[in-house]
Amino acid sequence: MAGFLSGLSKFGLGNMKDQKLYEDPKKKEGKTPQAAAPAKPLPKNEVDFLFDKKYTCPICEKSFISKTVRTGKVKMKAVDLDLRPDYDEVDQIKYDVVACPECGYAALAKYFDGLIKYQKDEIRAQIAVNYMKQQPYGETYSYEVAKGRYELALANAMVKKAKNSEKAYLCLKTAWLIRGWYEHMDPAEENYEKRKEELVAEEKDLLSSAKEGFVMARQSEGFPIAGMDEGTLDYLIAALAYETEDYDVASKMAATIVASRTASSRLKDKARDLKDMISEKTKSEE
Repeated sequence: MAGFLSGLSKFGLGNMKDQKLYEDPKKKEGKTPQAAAPAKPLPKNEVDFLFDKKYTCPICEKSFISKTVRTGKVKMKAVDLDLRPDYDEVDQIKYDVVACPECGYAALAKYFDGLIKYQKDEIRAQIAVNYMKQQPYGETYSYEVAKGRYELALANAMVKKAKNSEKAYLCLKTAWLIRGWYEHMDPAEENYEKRKEELVAEEKDLLSSAKEGFVMARQSEGFPIAGMDEGTLDYLIAALAYETEDYDVASKMAATIVASRTASSRLKDKARDLKDMISEKTKSEE
């Protein structure tokens, strides 16, 4: 994760890049990334799918505006192996982080409120006092801007000692963001192959971190976890294990879902498909 967190320097939070991401719950108690499709041009009218949503920061109590996708205007065209939704009109993942421009507090929208006093105090002491304000982002967020907002959200999650599931979900969504980034890159741009290779490597690192965090969360947190029931989380862990070439774990988790008495038939079908993919992959590497 060090490479990803090194981007915090531009926010004045470079001292956090070497911090440990997860806290082991036991201590508290005493894919190869998918091949990119040909470049998909971003919609020229992306702004038409956005609106300004007003928030009040729980840290500095200032009001601010964050760009938000009009969910009723976008349609999901596909779902990736690891449950990433793919839209034609706009990459909704770019707009899922809410970040206060005054103090640097940031989180996914679903986790933005509900902080306890200890968390607020720690964010003020470690984030707000060091935060360097950024220039206004404009009418839409570029992938580079969106990545910075995810970095900031992860830094805040670490400082407030968020649940492992929240940090894992942030890693997962950041990996999805980076996948969208290299999928939309123009092959004609300078250093295209090198930049794409760097992004793919970063995506894989984040997928691995997401898998690690979700496994920890499954061992220590009650369901639903990050909004997922047990079957969905088990499938996601299996998919992440496959994408990060941990085929033994992927196979075991997929088999658990297939044998489950509570998993839906749809989820069992996805698990069977995954088992077939694992079998083909391991045979090809023998």
